[in-house]
Amino acid sequence: MANIANHLRPFAIAVLILLAGSAFAVAEAPELAPLRDQLKKAQDAEDKPAIIELSRRIVAIAPNDSATWDTLAQTQLESEELDGLERTLDQWQKAVRRPPAAIEDFRAGLCFKRKDYQCAEQHWLAFIATKPPRADVATDYDNLAELCAEQERWEDHATYRTKAIAAQDTAARRVLRAVAFLRLHNWGAAYADMAKANKMDATDPQVKEWLPEFERLQKFLPQIKPLDVQIAKFPNDPSVAGLLLERARVLILAGRPLLAIDDSKRAVKLQPASMRARIELAEALLDAGQPENAAKLDVDRYLRRGEDKLATASPSGGGHVSDEALRELGTLDARLSVNPKDADALVARAKILRGLRQFTLALADANAALAINDKSAAAHFESAQDLDGLDRQKEALLHARIATELDPHNSNMWFFRGVLERQRADLAGAVASQTRSIEISETPVALSEREQCERRLGKTAEADADLRRIQQLAPQK
Repeated sequence: MANIANHLRPFAIAVLILLAGSAFAVAEAPELAPLRDQLKKAQDAEDKPAIIELSRRIVAIAPNDSATWDTLAQTQLESEELDGLERTLDQWQKAVRRPPAAIEDFRAGLCFKRKDYQCAEQHWLAFIATKPPRADVATDYDNLAELCAEQERWEDHATYRTKAIAAQDTAARRVLRAVAFLRLHNWGAAYADMAKANKMDATDPQVKEWLPEFERLQKFLPQIKPLDVQIAKFPNDPSVAGLLLERARVLILAGRPLLAIDDSKRAVKLQPASMRARIELAEALLDAGQPENAAKLDVDRYLRRGEDKLATASPSGGGHVSDEALRELGTLDARLSVNPKDADALVARAKILRGLRQFTLALADANAALAINDKSAAAHFESAQDLDGLDRQKEALLHARIATELDPHNSNMWFFRGVLERQRADLAGAVASQTRSIEISETPVALSEREQCERRLGKTAEADADLRRIQQLAPQK
């Protein structure tokens, strides 16, 4: 992508140096020669603090030396000395009779660094209006395209890419416009640009990076294009959220998380309570390397995907949230949209979220269910498991005890209560809970839990008896 700081104008600077050299030949202050020698050495050494200091000294003595002003401003921009750069541009503008167009270019770069995009756009357009060399025009149209991308102005983004190509056509710029067309779902134009870029220079780094990505995406277009047509019919209707999430899913599988983010955001906007939309958006954000934005949705990087893959794995090989989990979330979202007081649906959704290792969201649903019905054993049991996932075992045990009181014939609830009691070092309580679980439904895992606790309590005979029973229940080889 275009480097905003890298907008030195080699031809213009060369002319400035020649003009400046002529003037200096007539009347060069004697103290300037050593300063210029030191500046050259600092530039050779890429010593930016020294470049800035020496340039300041030179322009203080020779305020008409535009080449050194340019060097000073460029170095401050690259070093992100933004306040210093602003002072430099003000001083430069006052020091010369006819301020050079370069000042507009630098002011644009300064505004961009400060994320004042309206200001940056104004100054870059003003610079382009001075009719600089075509290479500079192309570079600043690249910069304007980046500016629009930061603001998610995708139509303007593509327009500026087109203007950059008109100023100076390169394979890299064709690729960048092709990527811009992807954001607009203009597949034909995107692939035409990619083919043109490959024909212009197949060795270009941008071409080599993006060509395989386009080839991969092409396999998914037969699934995407029909969804494009359906979504375009009613783009702002809440009912289209499901189609947007379908398309987002395909785009995630195609390795295009930024496009999936666009669709998921739209779905969230249309149906803010949709948990499926939240999870799909978070997955796309994680694939795009934006875990901090996923965290704002209360989704962390441990989102369960594929074969137990973490969200930190690469988008191309790290697996994805299962289709089954997404379908179930969508079904429960629909139930809750009809009846927000459906406690059973909230508990069921919490269970799916827990399965995805999203304990914060799961606990929120479990708590919402308890707010509707605090006598729900299932809601207390779910809350206990979610709190355990958040390493809040003391609170988890309170809910587990309530769950077994409300549903004393549920072996799973007694088993989990026993596990929590063991973790809290209540070994006698754990043995009692596992005994209740075994009496309801004997399982090797409950026997193993009880056996461990019995040994720690010194009840060797009871532990040995449990161990023999576990061996009896083990499948014969």
